[in-house]
Amino acid sequence: MSSHAEASEKFIADTDRTDWHDETLWFVREKRDKAAMVLPEWEALREHASQIKDHTLANLHQYLIAFEAKAQANGIRVHWAADAAEHNAIVHQIIAEQGSKVLVKSKSMLTEECHLNDYLAKKGIEVVDTDLGERIVQFRKEAPSHIVLPAIHLKKEDVGETFHQHLGTPKGNKDPQFLTEAARQHLRGHFLASEVAITGVNFAVAETGEFVVCTNEGNADMGAHLAKVHIACMGIEKIIPKRADLAVFLRLLARSATGQLITTYSSHFQKPQQGQEMHIVLLDNGRTRQLADPKYMNSLKCIRCAACFNTCPVYRRSGGHSYHQPVAGPIGSILAPNIDKKSNADLPFASTLCGSCSNVCPVKINIHEQLWYWRQDLMAAGLAPSSKTIGMKLMAFTLAHPVIYRIGGALVRRFSGVLNTRLNPWYKQREMPIAPKESFQEWYKKR
Repeated sequence: MSSHAEASEKFIADTDRTDWHDETLWFVREKRDKAAMVLPEWEALREHASQIKDHTLANLHQYLIAFEAKAQANGIRVHWAADAAEHNAIVHQIIAEQGSKVLVKSKSMLTEECHLNDYLAKKGIEVVDTDLGERIVQFRKEAPSHIVLPAIHLKKEDVGETFHQHLGTPKGNKDPQFLTEAARQHLRGHFLASEVAITGVNFAVAETGEFVVCTNEGNADMGAHLAKVHIACMGIEKIIPKRADLAVFLRLLARSATGQLITTYSSHFQKPQQGQEMHIVLLDNGRTRQLADPKYMNSLKCIRCAACFNTCPVYRRSGGHSYHQPVAGPIGSILAPNIDKKSNADLPFASTLCGSCSNVCPVKINIHEQLWYWRQDLMAAGLAPSSKTIGMKLMAFTLAHPVIYRIGGALVRRFSGVLNTRLNPWYKQREMPIAPKESFQEWYKKR
């Protein structure tokens, strides 16, 4: 497995794609800002959501038990999984009881976290991802690079070539509308034939025993309503106390994720249809360990909007695959080390600590502070990248010895003088393209 730095180096080797990726995600960030500013009560909503999550996490066991009781009373079968292996085994058992060999799945980052597709493939079961972006990367045998925009690292030319190879569309056709219709026709048969559907969960309501799935394509609804068995996979942190709380989170989620006022579909599942089975699998997988640590408990507030991805200068320039985890970006960099410190020790260092992630978070997670906490913990545990460890030890030694510090400073000044002498003629030859009254942002958009 490549480190973040190594994988980033490969991504930025394609300068045009890197620039395009950066600008596209910043466009989504700008949409978020415009959608947020339409609401005078935006900051009050953020604060209210943060307080609801604080209260829920402080009483998580009570709300989970209440949800289980209500869901079972509604006819939903509730399963508990301690880790990814147990989660996958439970899902497989349900599918095996049905006797299915093919199933449809809507986008679920929790199943990506558990590597459910690979697990079921080894059991001879084919999983068809029905979210358009997920299906594209599934064809390409790639992981999603973004939790809301799974194929954001790809251009329409890439999608056209992928569909030509797997769906037989005309070579060179890159028209988004045509390609979307091709995917629609391809997936329709799978929806009609599949007897099992898997969905994620955005919110689960302890008061009513229902869960809510938010999508823009309607694929979760198609799968869940046509299948005989509906399996919902959910992290235990997705619980909220009351149905009234949804009014807060639904207004924050879409605006933060894509700049929409609300997702196209916000589907409530409270009980199975007549003749249908409905299961929900509640997963821990390190979440209670995170809950027990006051420094990192706040990260469990996350509603998976990816606003921190879209604003992060490191993510935008390095791509989601450089994080080597299903949940990338700033939030992924504080969640992943909790699951496996050694394998993910590089991720908290993939940040400038600028604080932009915390500023846009709809539930006010102190992401940049937690990245800093993880750096300290990883250094203390001896798990930080060797380059960081050597650099920090060298800096500590230098700062502890004034004579060495002064000698080092003199050498730096001397080297800087030589470098400036060589670079000054080059700087003078450069033509400055920015007009006196034009902002840098305006000039950059024109270039």
